[in-house]
Amino acid sequence: MDTFNEDLKKAVEVLRAGGVILYPTDTIWGLGCDATNPQAVEKIFKIKNRADSKSMLSLVGSDGMLQQYVEDVPDIAWELIDAAVNPLTIIYDRPRGIAANLLADDGSAGFRITHERFSQALCQRLRRPVVSTSANISGAPSPRSFNEIDQAIIEAVDYAVQSNRNLVNSAPSNIIKISDYNVVKVIR
Repeated sequence: MDTFNEDLKKAVEVLRAGGVILYPTDTIWGLGCDATNPQAVEKIFKIKNRADSKSMLSLVGSDGMLQQYVEDVPDIAWELIDAAVNPLTIIYDRPRGIAANLLADDGSAGFRITHERFSQALCQRLRRPVVSTSANISGAPSPRSFNEIDQAIIEAVDYAVQSNRNLVNSAPSNIIKISDYNVVKVIR
């Protein structure tokens, strides 16, 4: 079996068991867990030394998966997704089925449809959203490649993906919040 499929199999096993992985995404190297598992989400907050009042986004592998976890995806969201040149995270008002500790104070949550090969396959094989947050201690710079990840982060996860370690990504995603009544706010 090739490294990609071995990584995918092992990562899904770890996620299903409530573990945390280090994996390549469509933006930067990230820490991930099953977005429906509040204990796994809590592990990421601890690894990052991050206040749990700061929400984290989740990756989904398809339009259909997004619709499973967001009560109503507004037409404007689909238009923005279709027009996006760079990875785009959208914060929605009425997510459903994800861990409560992923929700912002106002009850919203961010999702991004990933088109990167590994993270997309991971979401599809797990059949659930996967948390995606930068693989760094809170406040430290986001790692653009595996070689920039702090050793303490590598040692704290349950599995570090072997594939794409030479991948160098440039920046986090753009973030837009779409509130009820199609109010659009650019966050980043």
